[in-house]
Amino acid sequence: MTAIEIDVWADVVCPWCYIGKRRLEQAIAESTHPAEVVVTYHAYELDPRAAKGNGETVLAWLAQRYRTDLDGAREIAERPAVMGRPDGIEIDIDTQLRSNSFDAHRIVALGLAQGGVALQAAVLERLYSAHFSEGKAVDDIETLQRLGAEAGLDGRRLSAVLAGDEYADHVRADEEAATDIGISGVPFFMANRRVGLSGAHPAEVLGQLITAATDGEHESLSQNA
Repeated sequence: MTAIEIDVWADVVCPWCYIGKRRLEQAIAESTHPAEVVVTYHAYELDPRAAKGNGETVLAWLAQRYRTDLDGAREIAERPAVMGRPDGIEIDIDTQLRSNSFDAHRIVALGLAQGGVALQAAVLERLYSAHFSEGKAVDDIETLQRLGAEAGLDGRRLSAVLAGDEYADHVRADEEAATDIGISGVPFFMANRRVGLSGAHPAEVLGQLITAATDGEHESLSQNA
């Protein structure tokens, strides 16, 4: 069987992307040939203008953005938190910090370069857990150094990357590719560069993406989040 290549555009600070990652992993595990599915993650910034390191909570930012109070912001944040629990994802909406994800995407790219798709996925998973469950600032260089090392990145190489701008071009190329494809929201999944699916769908639907790629279908399955 020819390998099925799945490209995923996602943001490190997007709860639906975290849920989508977990559900994709379930879909792959339940597929006919899980060892033949190769997943590569690509950078997408939902809010590239987010300030770095200002310590603002996601709840405070949501309240300001949607012109509501903290209770209203909490209601907004609770939706993905509730949706993610059956998938084993715990989102602490009170401790999440609004973060700029550009440098986090750079170390996800380093993971791909250093250890292939397995290490890339491990780095991304560690960043998701840190942001959504542990209240870590994933735009803080020292925090990224620690998280990257915990995920398996070489410490010295990681330090060199974070001290400069390596993989910045990689991140921008991913984002330009998303624009060229017409991606307007994440997570976005593409199998064998021809079958597209947008949104954090259930594992059963993501399984259809794998099946469609196997069968050689070319149209998008869905464009709804």
